[in-house]
Amino acid sequence: MTIRVLIADDQQLVRAGLRGLLELDPEIQVVAEAEDGLVALRLTTEHRPDVALVDIRMPELDGLALTRQISADPRLADVRVIVLTTFEIDQYIFEALKAGAKGFLTKTVSRTELCGAVRVVAAGAALLSPSVTEKVIAEFSRRPDPARSSPERLSQLTVREREVLGMIATGRSNSEIGEALRMSPLTAKTHVSRIITKLGVRDRAQLVMIAYETGLVLPGTSENPTG
Repeated sequence: MTIRVLIADDQQLVRAGLRGLLELDPEIQVVAEAEDGLVALRLTTEHRPDVALVDIRMPELDGLALTRQISADPRLADVRVIVLTTFEIDQYIFEALKAGAKGFLTKTVSRTELCGAVRVVAAGAALLSPSVTEKVIAEFSRRPDPARSSPERLSQLTVREREVLGMIATGRSNSEIGEALRMSPLTAKTHVSRIITKLGVRDRAQLVMIAYETGLVLPGTSENPTG
């Protein structure tokens, strides 16, 4: 099945470069390009791509606002956003996760990494690497959040599900969770799906935020509680 992609970036050379890399993969098709956020929103609504590669800084409507609008529109429920960043450390990563972004890539990404990321996100998974997880943790360390979620939000989770959630928050994959908890990757995946359903969130990325917002995992620690 062909994966349909929209590219939104205000730099023509960047768009051309991304298109060139993506179209080397016979299973990926770039269906539209946009030079600003408003055009990107219109083209996303028109083409309904599987994945939208969105620059965080764009005129008219920035990538953060665009991601929010795409995530909030039920007509675009199947469109998954990957945010493009110029630097490894980007002040908007935390906000973009809350807005509904499914992953992050730098503009120095290789063809293999780019196409792999598009495939992962198109398949419905969140592209949340340990490095991105670390940035989320760092953000929680820097800023007190008066709107933090109550720990009671996790009351519906079993002890095992809390263990799994804690490991998700440290950036571990299903395979790594399975190995640590002596279960198969498929069983770990099932736990993740149940946690997402119980907590009423969109994806794995938002689970990371909940783990820190509720205090299940604390910034600066690598281990998670089991109770």
